[in-house]
Amino acid sequence: MSTILKRGLDVLLSVVALVLLSPLLSLAALGVWLSDRTPILYRARLTGRNGRPFTMYKLRTMRVNHGAFKSVITADRDPRVFRFGAWLRRAKVDELPQLVNILRGEMSIVGPRPEHPDIVRHHYGPEHRELLGVRPGLTSPGTLYDYAHGDTIVGRSDPERGYVERLLPLRLALDLVYVRRASLAYDAALVARTVRMIAATVFGRRSSGDPPELIQARGLLALDRGTSRRTATAHL
Repeated sequence: MSTILKRGLDVLLSVVALVLLSPLLSLAALGVWLSDRTPILYRARLTGRNGRPFTMYKLRTMRVNHGAFKSVITADRDPRVFRFGAWLRRAKVDELPQLVNILRGEMSIVGPRPEHPDIVRHHYGPEHRELLGVRPGLTSPGTLYDYAHGDTIVGRSDPERGYVERLLPLRLALDLVYVRRASLAYDAALVARTVRMIAATVFGRRSSGDPPELIQARGLLALDRGTSRRTATAHL
């Protein structure tokens, strides 16, 4: 897919979305302020295209005073998330400020989910550098899998360990499938899947079906593990 075409569509769709969704964003911002006062925006410093750091914007869904719970990963039924924030997360309204990141050229509508620099540094293998060659996105196969299954997989007792050991490898493999098959038609299909999944969740019909990329992603994981074992054996 042409990079210029993809970028042009990103800008056009983001401008249209910001105009159409500005009333919803305003109401959501008011809800955050009424729930936990300021700040309304959460600014996350993440790793973007070519490994460059950028600030990703979200509506804040957690209390400013986190107490003793300090994990960078949100746990299942995380006590830091206030009630209105939980609804924003479920409906993905908290993600809408990232349309500004798209206009700034830091993100795309469809692309691998951006990650915390520490996780990139410690848990990305050589094969995952391919994900850093494109703009990160609002949605992707890995993002949708995380949305549908992430809380259950990560759990509550040790969310960071649950994330990096059980969820992250498959999420990265799913996004690798996207990067290697990227096309305008595929992007459109992923946007449609995202809208359907969010609508189903908001109306209480959350689907836990496996994504169509799952078989190929598991194949990539098996291949990577086989390569790692052969490399380890060679160094014995």
